[in-house]
Amino acid sequence: MLLDRVVAGVGGSEKPLMFTAQLPARVAEFTEWPEWVHPSVVRALAEHSVRSPWIHQSEAADLAHEGKHVVVATGTASGKSLAYQLPVLTAMATDPLATALYLSPTKALGSDQLRAVLSLTDFDVELRSTNASAYDGDTSQELRTWARENSRWLFTNPDMIHISLLRTHQRWAHFFRNLKYVIIDECHSYRGVFGSNVALVIRRLRRIAARYGAEPTFILASATTADPGAAASRLIGAHCTEVTEDGSPHGPRTVALWEPPLLEALTGENGSPVRRPAGAEAARIMADLMIEGARTLTFVRSRRGAELTAMATKRLLAEVDPDLAERVASYRAGYLAEDRRELEAALADGTLLGAATTNALELGVDIAGLDAVVVAGFPGTVASFWQQAGRSGRRGEGSLVVLIARDDPLDTYLVHHPSAVLDKPVEATVTDPGNPYVLGPQLLCAAMELPLSDVEVDAFGALEVLTRLSEEGKIRRRKHGWFVTADSNPHGSLDIRGGIGTQVAIVDGESGRMLGTVDAGRAPATVHPGAVHIHQGETYVVDELDLDVGLALVHTENPDWTTSARETTEITITEQLEHKNYGDIAVALVQVEVTHQVVGYLRRLTSGEVLDSIELDMPAHTLPTRAVMYTVTPELLESIGVPPERFPGSLHAAEHAAIGLLPLVAICDRGDIGGVSTAMHSDTGLPTVFVYDGHAGGAGFADRGHSELSRWLTATRDAILSCECAHGCPSCVYSPKCGNGNDPLDKDGAVKVLTAVIETIS
Repeated sequence: MLLDRVVAGVGGSEKPLMFTAQLPARVAEFTEWPEWVHPSVVRALAEHSVRSPWIHQSEAADLAHEGKHVVVATGTASGKSLAYQLPVLTAMATDPLATALYLSPTKALGSDQLRAVLSLTDFDVELRSTNASAYDGDTSQELRTWARENSRWLFTNPDMIHISLLRTHQRWAHFFRNLKYVIIDECHSYRGVFGSNVALVIRRLRRIAARYGAEPTFILASATTADPGAAASRLIGAHCTEVTEDGSPHGPRTVALWEPPLLEALTGENGSPVRRPAGAEAARIMADLMIEGARTLTFVRSRRGAELTAMATKRLLAEVDPDLAERVASYRAGYLAEDRRELEAALADGTLLGAATTNALELGVDIAGLDAVVVAGFPGTVASFWQQAGRSGRRGEGSLVVLIARDDPLDTYLVHHPSAVLDKPVEATVTDPGNPYVLGPQLLCAAMELPLSDVEVDAFGALEVLTRLSEEGKIRRRKHGWFVTADSNPHGSLDIRGGIGTQVAIVDGESGRMLGTVDAGRAPATVHPGAVHIHQGETYVVDELDLDVGLALVHTENPDWTTSARETTEITITEQLEHKNYGDIAVALVQVEVTHQVVGYLRRLTSGEVLDSIELDMPAHTLPTRAVMYTVTPELLESIGVPPERFPGSLHAAEHAAIGLLPLVAICDRGDIGGVSTAMHSDTGLPTVFVYDGHAGGAGFADRGHSELSRWLTATRDAILSCECAHGCPSCVYSPKCGNGNDPLDKDGAVKVLTAVIETIS
């Protein structure tokens, strides 16, 4: 048994295995081909050994064929692609002009799905006229021209829809005029600001299609998230029927929850204990599995982490079998297209026995026959965890999944509360297309594509936003609608993956090469002088940041330390949206202005040990956003054993842990949110804790936390109680981005505060 080999590799008295579960196999549920499916499609599928569909494939395909928008939300490797292949290929076989769009969040997934469709259509002469083609950042200009003139099924992404197809829709008139289907794959990945932007891109797409007389049917594929129908409907702006009963088979699966031990020899910030890094633990486990001959995929949270884990695994394997060391590699975004394809092929045919990857291989890519998956650090959502776990056992045979906890409160909670991972996913995808900071730039794009009518402005609820844009001289109201000004470039100015506002260019000062961009609001915390910046596996150190000209200069360096900014934060309530008083405790959802100022940064060794602290003098930045907050009276705090001198540390620790646990109830990353706690806030006059969205205008995460406050804070308290440290550590109440250097923090006081809040509001 593979898990026995992993456990056997543990040294001494360590007991990192927290929990194991044996998930039973599931038997397939087949049905007949729908009568409307074109015979050529059935023949092509039969040639690929698909004799009949599973029940969820047939149900979703029927709904789409009837012209109903549908989302199929079933497990990894459940063949969701067939649900859209049936209606799309049938439409193209019966209508020589019909066109379709396929959208995916990653290039790897899009390429994999395109290969599958090309394999089907090449088999049958009636399907070859589909001319399925890629149209993404890897596509050459020559192939883009060919695709625009010939392709009837375009495989692309929301970025290209935004920046290319919609901006130049006149050149795509024939394609939009005949658009029958739009497929949105892995739609659960569109969340937060990115998801809100994609939702508005989809509305712009529907608007342009209608301009040419088309009303395409949307087919969405999702992981098994909470309420997929509502999330999909919010994404496309129209009612979407959900299909959730999974008829696909899978083999038995062993899930192991693993917590690396605290290291006695090392101490971190303020003397806190340090846990053995998840990446190092993952390398050891992957090496043990590969020695057993198990084909293994290890998911790591960062690009650099994937590279380091692969290198560490190679070193361990080289000590046992040098040939085996050559059969492990890293895979991540940023590689050249041909390198990615080569790695995918090597994984698929078994040339590579192991790979360390970012979430670039989480979505959709069909890598059959993996024996084990190692997840180094919870990926942020239960849905993503199961997507990654689902890479294993794709032959229908038994497989192993190991989740290794990082130094993080959410990871701590999950390995000690297995039901939160193993039961039905609890998250709901959060988007807010009405966020004015997202809506404004999108409206400028829409108006440039086609002037906005008053009816459309009313439908968007956008008059106030457009009025503000008009005052800024970016758009004008004329007799026939709203028009952008002549010098506008709204498409080029909008980064739909989360950037809002002015961008700072990150440039290699030695070569002059532009490496990327960062929002001006985030630049002081991420590309301040001395910051470590990683781009496509290469490490740089920032020399200079000039916010006035929007430029950060860096040089190549490979230090053995990382950096994290320290900043001061002040928060002001500007509007109370919802408020409920429970006596000594009050809870509210509020509009706030958060003012940050970076005052320095810490340098940490890769072990987690703090090297030193360096001061900085950076300008302040104010973020208008939304927050969930609660207040507690001093009298209540004292009555539960928290005296005034412990107010700051207790509230601070409770705030940190709550930030770490919010992803449990709202699909977000820890970096999407922030928090402030104070023993006496000027606007409330009371001890107060805020958790706010880290995006201008809000991204919906604070709203979700407000609606799930009791469950969220209960999990937060339980995570702190589960941690074996005495006074606090990164696994419970320490935060890697704390502007106050994680001081003061009171672990015991945080438990008392959270318990009081939970008991009062529940």
